Amino acid sequence: MLLRVDTKLPSWLAPGARAVVTGFAGADERLTLRAGSSVLGRTTSGPRGGFRLRFRAPAPGHYRLTIAAPGRVAPAGPLVVRPLLLDAVGDITFGEQVGPTVLRYGGAYPWTRVAGALRRADITTGNLETSISARGIAAAKEFTFRGPPQAIPPMRTVAGFDVLTLANNHSVDFGRDALLDTIRIVRAAGIQVIGAGATDRLARRPAMLEKGGIRVALLGYSDVNPLGFVADSARAGTARAELGSIDADVRAARRRADVVVCFFHWGTELHAAPEARQQQFAAACLAAGAQVVLGAHPHVLGSVIRPFRRTLVAWTLGNFVFPSSGRTSDTAILEVALDARGVRSFRLLPVTIDGFRPRLLPGHD
Repeated sequence: MLLRVDTKLPSWLAPGARAVVTGFAGADERLTLRAGSSVLGRTTSGPRGGFRLRFRAPAPGHYRLTIAAPGRVAPAGPLVVRPLLLDAVGDITFGEQVGPTVLRYGGAYPWTRVAGALRRADITTGNLETSISARGIAAAKEFTFRGPPQAIPPMRTVAGFDVLTLANNHSVDFGRDALLDTIRIVRAAGIQVIGAGATDRLARRPAMLEKGGIRVALLGYSDVNPLGFVADSARAGTARAELGSIDADVRAARRRADVVVCFFHWGTELHAAPEARQQQFAAACLAAGAQVVLGAHPHVLGSVIRPFRRTLVAWTLGNFVFPSSGRTSDTAILEVALDARGVRSFRLLPVTIDGFRPRLLPGHD
């Protein structure tokens, strides 16, 4: 009697990810999907024999799935189950000496000694602190950063970035039109933008990615807001960190995603320990359902904590592609292993910054 699986399984799934097996059997037959001796799901075929069996991926491992009907078994295909890897890094600028060096040596130059590690991740994110535009005049502030468009495509093609937050105190250094240019250039390179937009609603919109069968939403906010930087209903800018907005945004994202990541620009420069406001914002994210909270701005690497099971807070990721020396040159790539319920584990891959070029320390490449 017929027993056939028509679905081709994905190349891999994260633990707990939802998936579907479809095919045909006899009419009104009880069917069981197994991974080895473990039962992943059961269903009953329809009156014409068609079936659609939903299941969740088991623990990490390599499996050969089978579908069983009374008196017979058919292969359903091989399945690799592993955690989704999220890599996060801190401050990236193409201002100061970085931009001219990129124009001389090419856009890949800052990334060559860390690109392999970053590309291994399923999702890579960081904080872009640069205006990428020829328009506008410098804001009346101590430091303003502007970089060349040639710097952006290699962030995707060489370093593998998927999402960049622009919620920081340099994205609007050359005005709102220059910010819109930056967003356009980053998106044209195939990288999603969070934390800035043409309006406050767009600045608060999450980036959504699906990898390994789970959906990840990323949101960006800044608590360091020079005058004229924050978006409103009619003007471009960055997403201001506000408790009410954060709560609403995270809850809305959680309805669409398995995992929510919040990336903040916050704290005080050269202070690694979190302040009360940082703790308040992180608590708001976690209470609303986010599982990962990332921080930048202090330019030094801070601690990573696990406040609750399946959650993580990295208070400050430090510099990455950024002119650095002394304490500010000691940084890391944060690698977070995720499944459908949140954080499984993490590790910090130690990095040192030579001038402005990050270099993975021996034994971690």
